[in-house]
Amino acid sequence: MSGTSEGPTPAADLIRPTVTESDAARPPGTDPVAAAAVERAVAPTAPAPCGTGPAELLPALGLTPMAEPAPAAPRFTVLAESAPTAVMDLLGPAPAGTAPDPIPGSTQDTGAERPFRSAFSAAPLAMAVVDEEGLVVSANETFGALLGTAPDELTGRPAADLVDLASDARTRHAYDEVLRGRQARMRCARRLKHPHGHRLWVQVTVAPLTPGSPGVLLSVTDISARRELQARLRHLKNHDPVTRLPNRTLFFERLSAALETEPYEGGGSGRVGLCYLDLDGFKAVNDTLGHRIGDRLLAAVAERLTRCADAAGHGRTSTPLVARLGGDEFALLVEDSTGTEQLAELAESVLSALQEPFEVAGRRLSVSASIGVVERHAAGSSATALMQAADTTLYWAKADGKARWTLFDPERNAHRMTRQALVSTLRAAVERGEFALEYQPLVGMEDGRLRGVEALVRWRHPEFGTLTPNRFIALAEEDGSIVPLGRWILGTACHQARRWQLDHPDEPPIFVSVNVAVRQVWDSDLVSDVAEVLAETGLAPHLLQLELTESAVMGSAGRPLEALRSLNDMGVHIAIDDFGTGYSNLAYLSRLPVSALKLDGSFVRGFQHEEPEGAASRPSPADEVIVEAMIQLAHRLGLTVTAECVETSDQASRLRRIGCDTGQGWLYSRPVSPDRISELLGGRV
Repeated sequence: MSGTSEGPTPAADLIRPTVTESDAARPPGTDPVAAAAVERAVAPTAPAPCGTGPAELLPALGLTPMAEPAPAAPRFTVLAESAPTAVMDLLGPAPAGTAPDPIPGSTQDTGAERPFRSAFSAAPLAMAVVDEEGLVVSANETFGALLGTAPDELTGRPAADLVDLASDARTRHAYDEVLRGRQARMRCARRLKHPHGHRLWVQVTVAPLTPGSPGVLLSVTDISARRELQARLRHLKNHDPVTRLPNRTLFFERLSAALETEPYEGGGSGRVGLCYLDLDGFKAVNDTLGHRIGDRLLAAVAERLTRCADAAGHGRTSTPLVARLGGDEFALLVEDSTGTEQLAELAESVLSALQEPFEVAGRRLSVSASIGVVERHAAGSSATALMQAADTTLYWAKADGKARWTLFDPERNAHRMTRQALVSTLRAAVERGEFALEYQPLVGMEDGRLRGVEALVRWRHPEFGTLTPNRFIALAEEDGSIVPLGRWILGTACHQARRWQLDHPDEPPIFVSVNVAVRQVWDSDLVSDVAEVLAETGLAPHLLQLELTESAVMGSAGRPLEALRSLNDMGVHIAIDDFGTGYSNLAYLSRLPVSALKLDGSFVRGFQHEEPEGAASRPSPADEVIVEAMIQLAHRLGLTVTAECVETSDQASRLRRIGCDTGQGWLYSRPVSPDRISELLGGRV
């Protein structure tokens, strides 16, 4: 019988016994198998003569008994944690004053020791008595059967070789300590090779026969079935039942281990790569064909991913780990990666492998994948940070059109982090009063006088400085904070317009134009908010203009349309912002309560061609014709027209010539404070 070690014995496997002085019966925790053997040996039907004990049994086992101390020590019971200690109880010291009985095989054989020998030989637990030199003195039938050798053939052989106690220094040292009486007991698990060729796991326990006596009792328990069950349970715990791939738990164990590896350890690169993918269109398969078909599709995808990983690992030190993280999300972990090129090749191979339709339950199903690719030094990285980067990159791949892979970009990620920081503080910023309004003049094209202003919000961010609307308005619409922010803008702008009117009673009042997001119409009672602000400020309704983007107005139906009509009936003007860049559905103009159009700045900028450096710009006749046609159409419908982004006097002249009503742009003024608007009142801009 030969053995191979499973490695250094865990500390928990090298234990000391608990010994108490007691005359009580078998204590709780004693192994029932060994206890039964003891009970059979001392049953009333076959009583042993008084005084028979281990001192009389030792000569039969080939051992020399030691002198008995005086006075006689009380009888000890070892609280057994395993069967061998129960046998120790059987072989414990006899009461003082008793005489030894002859032992089978000796010259004084009277047969009194036969119950003990029978219990030892017939016990279902594999046991052997080992002398102080570590040689087997006697072994029972179960021990021989476990090792595939006759018990007699084991006599005289080193026990450490039989059960692999000498393969590692730690186990050998613990074993020697027990043999020398310096340690009460040891227990360890070993993997042995049976003569028939198979391997088995055993639990080996070594304990003294009796305190102070030479030799030890070695017991061996076959735990192969238990180990196999434990292995199966570990596999089930760490693998996905649908695809049989490693699951999230095992994936993160491997990822953490890869990140903890020392750079260049064992010739590695010290880098790690990750392809994090999500199936495009899988939800539709699940929803229409059911989860059974969906699961079979996932299993088929897993097979192709595994083939891609095997091909990528060919000729390399390691094969990428393929794992299913949940749902339709998979990951391929590349340890000791060689750079982004390796990860890019792997991502491309995955996309190519998934292009071919899948045959599932007689159906041809097609799915694609979006893949986020991250590759970096393992040192200084964490599993959480790596997965966050991969998840962000996967989102980019989805946003860029799906069915593609995207490499992590630190600069793009910094922008995303800034965006997230803004989102997380938007609502609180409204409450803290971090927003302010600036006003850009709307100037009459004929006389150059101030007709109105557009209120433009600014965020005085404590960390990022002053932010313009294009940095945060879209974010506010996404998370709903546009509703309280829009309400604040409306109230502040109307208060300021009324203040100008009161401060300049001799000047014609100017109107204020406020941008309104379509979500404000859906998520709040805009009509009620406007009515409340107008009543509170005393501003006339016709001096308030609400601007909505063309796409928002053209898609209006139901509640938004009713709100616009109610505002129009109230006397509030409605303007379409950036007209000409969205739907441009002219039929809506006849049905919506619109009073003004604001032409997008791209038309005004198109009034002149961009020429090579040093050459004079020349006008674009096409843009001028388009703008003139839109102005004429608006006038025929009773609408006024404002041109945005007027930056040169030539643009202003041409707009004036084709009949534009008002202009807005840097030619007249940038957005300014309320005080500057007060200075502009009463004069030409």
